Amino acid sequence: MAGSSNGKATEADVSNAFYEDEENLKKLCDFLRSKEGPAVREAVLREKRVHYLKGEKLVNYLVEPKKGTNWPKNLHRFQDRQEAIAVCKKLCKIQFILRSEKLGKGELEMSRVRDFDESGYFTWIYEGNKTFSHLMTSILIGGFFFCTCFPIWPTFLKVFVWYLSVSFLLFIFFLVSVRGFMFLCFWIIGFEFWFLPNIFDEQLGFYDSFKPVYSFEKTKSGQLIYRLGVGGAFFAFCYWAVTQPSEFDGYKSAQIDFIKDLYAGKLLPEKSQFDKENIDKPKYQSLEDILASSDDEEEVVKLTEEEEVDSILDNLLDEEEDIDEELD
Repeated sequence: MAGSSNGKATEADVSNAFYEDEENLKKLCDFLRSKEGPAVREAVLREKRVHYLKGEKLVNYLVEPKKGTNWPKNLHRFQDRQEAIAVCKKLCKIQFILRSEKLGKGELEMSRVRDFDESGYFTWIYEGNKTFSHLMTSILIGGFFFCTCFPIWPTFLKVFVWYLSVSFLLFIFFLVSVRGFMFLCFWIIGFEFWFLPNIFDEQLGFYDSFKPVYSFEKTKSGQLIYRLGVGGAFFAFCYWAVTQPSEFDGYKSAQIDFIKDLYAGKLLPEKSQFDKENIDKPKYQSLEDILASSDDEEEVVKLTEEEEVDSILDNLLDEEEDIDEELD
């Protein structure tokens, strides 16, 4: 028994000595923040999106990682919960994790208690290597300057961006319409069905917005009257669309024409932004325009004089022919 206790003490001493080095703690945090690490949730802390988890889950993962986890060979394994808790306290001390309190769904605030406790919630402050973050920031800045140069873009690139924007707008409109139509059909018969129920939830991240793919549950009690009323109006509209094909076809053709005009860019204003900004300023002709217009007027005058001489000669010839006819 004494040998066993001495062995555990030795393992604990090795673990404490290993994780006394901050570089080893950084390696541990890099592993915990990777895909192999424990599951985390997203929330907002001081208007910043962060990841957090419960202290108990962090300790459980350090002691018994989930099945199939590839623990790095350059990191010391934890033998018991006391070792894991001691390392978690070090992470709190050097502010790699921060204790937080839940305010509501997806909202956190900093806790006044800074010590580690398995029952508390802890937000990841450690961000690891920022090379990728700096690269993405550079790409974002470059993209911003690229967009500001839109007036000097080549025509084919402007047309491509226009088609891409219109297609994205139509896709969003189609997605919203289909989601609403499917919900309405199921809600009338007593169920609530949503396709991508969290797609417009601002509190969730990009990937979490697509989870779950759908939700299906029974409607709450007391909605029968509303469902009957909405169902009657819906079937009345369907009956009108079937029995009045000319009006509905006209509405459909108008929407198709609208989409065609939208893609063709005919809905854009004909006036440029420069003309709009200077619409109240008087317009003066340039010197080149004045000289060009004066040259055109001189040519017109010259042509008019030649035409008058030709008409006089023609009249004289006509008069001579008339006189000859009278003499004959």
